[in-house]
Amino acid sequence: MTGAAKDYRHILEAHRLFGGLSRAELDRILGFARIESHRARETIFLKGSPGRGLLAVLEGRVQIRAPSLDGREVTLNIVDEGEVFGEIALLDGRDRSADAIAMTDCKLLIIDRREFVPFLKQNAEIALRLMEVLCDRLRRTTEQVEDLLFLNLSSRLAKKLLSLAADGDRQPKGVTLKHKLSQRELANLVGFTRESVNKQLAAWQKDHVISIVGGKITLLDETLLQGIAHTPV
Repeated sequence: MTGAAKDYRHILEAHRLFGGLSRAELDRILGFARIESHRARETIFLKGSPGRGLLAVLEGRVQIRAPSLDGREVTLNIVDEGEVFGEIALLDGRDRSADAIAMTDCKLLIIDRREFVPFLKQNAEIALRLMEVLCDRLRRTTEQVEDLLFLNLSSRLAKKLLSLAADGDRQPKGVTLKHKLSQRELANLVGFTRESVNKQLAAWQKDHVISIVGGKITLLDETLLQGIAHTPV
């Protein structure tokens, strides 16, 4: 195990997929892991590229997105520090099902499938936890499809802002989202155009529902947004 990989043992210890493993088992995983660095906006992998294993975000943020043939895209997930992605390819070894793009400068821990699968076969508990992670992903995808079908722009945007604010900076005036997101990134998250999202954000700013300072969004009226988030089309 490299010294650099060993420094990130705490990332695995804190994740529910690996939490509970002994130090020796974690060190065994880290022994066949490697670390990669990516600059902001750099492609980590593309849909259709070989799926060689699991990735854990040690530092930074990663966007998981699905592109279309006409150049549009939808953001499926944003992966923050301490989270993992690439679980599907880890299990079936098939090509990647989406793009992964570095939203910021990133440092990733790469666990290759060919070395992890034998370890997985010897640890039924880890296999079960991996299934739970995949089930969570499936539930989230199902919810996204339902939102696309049953919620309008304002409802989808309110719901997404509330979700992003879950780990935000809570202050007396409201809760500020932890990370900056461009209007295009927000648009990709909710499946609408940047122009439509910009118009809705401007309207909420005017009504003091949110504020945007230095590119950071603060939710000033969470109760109102919660009501909007549950309003069907």
